[in-house]
Amino acid sequence: MLMSGTELARDIVQRASEKAAEYTSRTGRKPCLATVIVGDDPASVTYVRMKQNRCRKAGLDSVHVALPASTTTEELVARIRALSDDPAVHGILLQHPVPGHIDERSAFEAIVPHKDVDGVTTHSFAAMSFGHNEFVSCTPGGIVRLLDAYDVEIAGKHAVVIGRSPILGKPAAMLLLARDATVTICHSKTAGLAEIVRTADIIVAAVGRPRLVRGGWIKPGAVVVDAGYNEGNVGDVDFEAAAHAGLITPVPGGVGPTTIAVLLEQTVDAATRQPDA
Repeated sequence: MLMSGTELARDIVQRASEKAAEYTSRTGRKPCLATVIVGDDPASVTYVRMKQNRCRKAGLDSVHVALPASTTTEELVARIRALSDDPAVHGILLQHPVPGHIDERSAFEAIVPHKDVDGVTTHSFAAMSFGHNEFVSCTPGGIVRLLDAYDVEIAGKHAVVIGRSPILGKPAAMLLLARDATVTICHSKTAGLAEIVRTADIIVAAVGRPRLVRGGWIKPGAVVVDAGYNEGNVGDVDFEAAAHAGLITPVPGGVGPTTIAVLLEQTVDAATRQPDA
């Protein structure tokens, strides 16, 4: 059975849109998301454009900052700090990845916590890990919402997260742990990966390697969340070979829509939480 994120995302965006309209009626302003992109990577450009379009459809404003690939860390940090200081901007998204010469972590940390609607700062990760009502990383947050929408039992289950990035693998593990799953985090240097995955009730593939997870790695009835997206609309799971999974997300149409929906929802929440709201 497929776990489609499309209908869930539509519901999340609809509620966010209603909340945005109420905020606009009360304040005369729209919640505003600032998107920052460095360079002209085609996939990143397309993804940012998609987010801007979804903002408009949901009744949000968007500000787009496009910087050349030659931008330095210092220049990027300065632009993000300016957005952090701008009262008209309620949320800030720095599109990942940035060019290799930029210190991405320094750029993320330039986002003030109350505008970190993508959940990428150290503050947001710590707050999320301790269960505080802060902004979650959008893709992991969308994954948990997707599991809930399909009535997947998380408590007491063995969840294997493949990937340890600070904006996907690690926060996904923390959110599952908070829901009482027993979590194993695997990565590129994990020995015996296939054997570990075979023990999983829930698999989150988030490593960025096409078709890494083979059908034979998945025990019958397991829930498979493919958070990978590779060239050619291919995920991190060999989709055709995973027919014996109990539930599986398609690529595209699974995790992607919920990621954007959570981003818009958290942008509206950021607007309503700020002092002048």
